[in-house]
Amino acid sequence: MIDMWEQIRMNRRRSVILMVLMALLLMALGFAIAEAFHPGAGLIGVAAATAMWLVLMLVAYFQGDNILLAVSGAREIEHKDHPRLFNIVEEMQIAAGLPKMPRVYIIDDMSLNAFAAGRKPEKAVVAVTAGLLGKLNRDQLQGVVAHEMSHVVNRDVLLMTVVGVTIGAIVMISEVFLRGLIYGGRGHSRRYRSSRRSGGGGGGVMLIVAIVLAILAPILAQVIYFAISRRREYLADASGAILTRYPEGLAGALEAISRDGTPMARLNKATAPMYISNPFEKTGKMALGMSSTHPPIHERIRILRGMAGQVSFARYDEALKQVKGVEKGVIPLSALQAGRPAFAARQASPEDAAAPATQRAQMRQAGDLVRQMNQFRFIQCPCGIKIKIPPDYARPQAVCPRCRRSHSVANTPTRPARQVIRTAKLRSKAK
Repeated sequence: MIDMWEQIRMNRRRSVILMVLMALLLMALGFAIAEAFHPGAGLIGVAAATAMWLVLMLVAYFQGDNILLAVSGAREIEHKDHPRLFNIVEEMQIAAGLPKMPRVYIIDDMSLNAFAAGRKPEKAVVAVTAGLLGKLNRDQLQGVVAHEMSHVVNRDVLLMTVVGVTIGAIVMISEVFLRGLIYGGRGHSRRYRSSRRSGGGGGGVMLIVAIVLAILAPILAQVIYFAISRRREYLADASGAILTRYPEGLAGALEAISRDGTPMARLNKATAPMYISNPFEKTGKMALGMSSTHPPIHERIRILRGMAGQVSFARYDEALKQVKGVEKGVIPLSALQAGRPAFAARQASPEDAAAPATQRAQMRQAGDLVRQMNQFRFIQCPCGIKIKIPPDYARPQAVCPRCRRSHSVANTPTRPARQVIRTAKLRSKAK
C-alpha cells in the first residue's frame, strides 16, 4: 500500500484546512443573515453558526457513517445473505491489513455504485448496490471492494464523511434562508423598510449580501471539496489495483458502471462524492470537467489499462502521466522511493470464465436478496416458478403465472436469504 502514515498526515492537514474554511463559510453566512434582519446582531449570528458547526462536527464524527447509510437507504446483511460478497470483503480486508472486518451493507438500488464510510478502520463499512452484485463478475466486484477498502486504509473516509455532512449543512442553511425569503416575502419587506429607516440602508445592503452568500456558499463548499477529491480517487484506484494484483478487474467494473444508464433512486449532493462513481453523471444534471467530484471515468479506465500488466505504484504513476499528459503524478514520493517491486498482473479468476452464463442467476440472486430485505414472501411452485409475494399483498391465494396452480398465501414464511442463494446456484448449474 501507499506509505499509510504519509497519507494519514496529508489527510489530517487537509481535514484541518477544510474544516476551517467551511467553518468560515458558516460563520460568514450566519453573520450576513443576522445583520440583514437585525442590524448589530452579526456577532450573535457568528456565535450561532459556530455552535452549529461544532455540533455538526460531533455528529459527523460519531454518527456520520450512520447518516450516510440512512440517506442512501443501505441495510446491513450477514455472511449467510451473500457469501460471495462477504468472501471478497474478507479477502480485501486481509490484503489491506485492516484490523477488523468491515460491516457490509446492501443498497436497494439497481444502478451500479458503492461507497465506504466510517471514522476509523475499526468502524469501517462497505456498501454496494444490488445492481452491482447482479451485473459484475467476481474480479470486477473485487476491484470495486478493493477501491473502497483503499479509502479506509488511506484514512480519507473520515475526511469525506465530515465534508459530506458539512456541505449538506451549508446547503440546508442556504436553502432554508432563500425559501424563507420567497415564501415570507411580505414580512421580509417590512423588516427591509424598517432597517432602511433605522440604519440608513445598511440592513438592505446586508440582506443583498446574505442572499448572494446563500447562493454562493454551497458552490464554494463544493469547490473546496474539488481541491482534493480527484486525487483521492486516483490514489484509491492505484491502491485497489495493488490489493487485487489485477488492474483489469477495477477497469472492467468502471467500464460497466459507465455503460450502465440506470440512475440511482436516491440522489443527494452531500453523499454523491462518497461513491465510486458520481451518481449525478447519469442524470445529465451534473457539470463536467473541473467541477466534477470525480475524475473522468474513461480516464481512470485508460490509466488502469495503461499499467500494461505490471502492478506497482510507480507503474500507475507513469500510466497517469501518459494518459493525462502531465509531468507530476499523484503517488506520494515516499511510495515511489520505497523500492517496492512491480508484480505481474494475475490471470482472471476461473469463476469469471462463465460470467455470461451466470449473470442471469446473479441478477435473480441480487433481486431476491433485496426482496428478502423488503419482507417479501416466496412460494416455490412444483412447475419450477418461484412466486414472489409482496408484503402488502392482501389476497389469501396466489396463482402461478405458468401453470395457473393456486397457492395459499396465509402463513407463508419469508424464505431465508441463504435458501434464495442456493436456489440461484442450482438453477445456474442446471443451465
